[in-house]
Order: sequence, then C-alpha cells, then structure tokens
Amino acid sequence: MISGLIPNRYAKALYKFAVETGKTKQVYEEMKNVISAFSADARLQKIMANPHVDRKDKETLLLSAAGDKPGDDYTRFVSLILDHHREEFAYLMALAYREIYRKDNHISQVKITTAAPLPEAEMDKLKAVVERAFKGMSFEYHHEVDPNLIGGFVIDVDSARMNASISSELEQLRQNLSSN
Repeated sequence: MISGLIPNRYAKALYKFAVETGKTKQVYEEMKNVISAFSADARLQKIMANPHVDRKDKETLLLSAAGDKPGDDYTRFVSLILDHHREEFAYLMALAYREIYRKDNHISQVKITTAAPLPEAEMDKLKAVVERAFKGMSFEYHHEVDPNLIGGFVIDVDSARMNASISSELEQLRQNLSSN
C-alpha cells in the first residue's frame, strides 16, 4: 500500500476522472512510464522537490516521463499538481494510481526468477502454470535472472511464492542434515 494522504487522494481523483472519460488504461500505461522514469533516475525526485526549478521545466519532465504523447487526462493532471505545488508527490501518485488500477482490474504481479535466461517457449510454460493456478485473474509478468538459484525457478504472484530452485532444495537438504 502506498502511504500518504496526498498521493492517495490525488491518485483516486485521477482514477475517478479517468473512469468518467474512459481513459483508465491509457493513464495506467502513462503512470507505469512515469514510475519507470523515476525508478531509472533518482534525480527526477530531487528536481520535483526543488522549489528553485522552474514550473515549466518540471512540467516538461513529467510530461516526457509519461511517454511520447501523453493524453489529455494525464496532461491536465500534471497541470493540477503543479498548480497546487504537489509535484514532489508525483512519483508516489503514480504508484498509488497503479495500485488502484490493478486492484480495480484484478491484475496480479508475477515475477519469474530463473538461474539463466529462458527461451520464450519455456517462459510460456511457466506462465501457463501461473494462469492455471490463479484462474480469473489478469497478470503482468516480470522476468529476472539470478544465477544464485543455480537452477530451476521461483515464481512470485503477489504475496504467494512457488520455489522450485536448486538453491532452495540444497538449503532444505542442509537443514534436514543439520537437524539429524
């Protein structure tokens, strides 16, 4: 849960407005881009919090962070937060909007971690396992490679975890041997 009264209020207001205009998905994609931009460059947050940076520069940064051609809903939202001097919360607002959208649309986050990159066909098999186990949900997949797994995979779906890694099996074996 994204904490903070201000980010949540603004995100809820934007979501409500986007529902009315039928643009929730578009704004969601823009907010994901904003989150990626802020995650990729920590200086963005410092710029948004700096009162000496010109409003127009902040507006340009926020609009460009959303993608090539931000929609009217997002553009109006940026103007609103700049008018009310809430730009330092832009990143948290994007996170809160993403959370609201995912909850309302029953979208679960899936992180698949493997010891080495997998071919697309193998990834599709792992995705099929997830979809069979969690019927009626939509998923957004993220793949990471962690050589420490040695082999196998770990699948995290929201707070549920399926660990079929070699490192996990070795750890269980070590614990069994040490308890005997």
